[in-house]
Formats: sequence, structure tokens, C-alpha cells
Amino acid sequence: MFSYFTPSGDLALRLPTDEREPFLEKYESKLVEAYGIVQKEYVTVPQSLPESTADLALYFRKGYEYTANLRPKPSKKKG
Repeated sequence: MFSYFTPSGDLALRLPTDEREPFLEKYESKLVEAYGIVQKEYVTVPQSLPESTADLALYFRKGYEYTANLRPKPSKKKG
């Protein structure tokens, strides 16, 4: 999963480490906090960013590419 809407209605994007800090600074954003925990890989998309569809598309692509290259977590099911 590389994006979702939080219970409060904010858009969350999962970004790689090298993109996360510049995003947080550029858009004066913060890490996502949901269900009482801070999700360290997810940033909150400010409401002004969706107005710039080119910028938003760029970050969606970066988040998708990052997530697509992650290794899957091992299954906890016992055969």
C-alpha cells in the first residue's frame, strides 16, 4: 500500500527515505499519525498540493515505485 485516506480524511503517501524529508520541508507537512501511532514512512499531503496535479502525480509515482520494490513480509500462517 502506498497511499490511503486517514480516518480524519487526510491523504497519506508512503515515500522513500530520500524523498520524505524534502517533502516534509517543502510542503510544511508532517508524518501521518493514525490510530495513536506515527507511521514513519507516510507523509500527510497538504490540502494545497492536490491543486497541482503534476506535483501530486510525481509523488504518487515515487510512492508507488518505492512500494513496488519492497520485499513482501513473510507469511505468519503455518501450513
